[in-house]
Amino acid sequence: MAELAYKKMGDYQIPDLMMDGEDGMEEMPLGKYGRMRQTFLQERHKGRYTSMLLTGRLEAHLREIDQQAQEQVDRIVADLKKQNHVDEAMKARDQMGWVQAVNSFTAQAEEMVLNEIVYK
Repeated sequence: MAELAYKKMGDYQIPDLMMDGEDGMEEMPLGKYGRMRQTFLQERHKGRYTSMLLTGRLEAHLREIDQQAQEQVDRIVADLKKQNHVDEAMKARDQMGWVQAVNSFTAQAEEMVLNEIVYK
């Protein structure tokens, strides 16, 4: 049987546990859409959230959702910019108009992605 290692944190000895597949390297933090999905699962689908957490599938699921959602938002914003002729020339000519248009496109894209991917 393997010996359990501990690390000292303040006055306490904490077990030094690692989940399967962890190599000790800290991964990138979870993005906006992954955190939103996590909150959604915790609040609306407690059983599913707990099951995924206990079987070790939650982290991969959240990262997958985060990546899909971010790629979809980027793609939709790029398409909307192209359709509405919002380009670098407009940015140089009318910065505030460009920012307003891009913010509007981003809000539209996020609304679609949240309904189709994150809160599904």
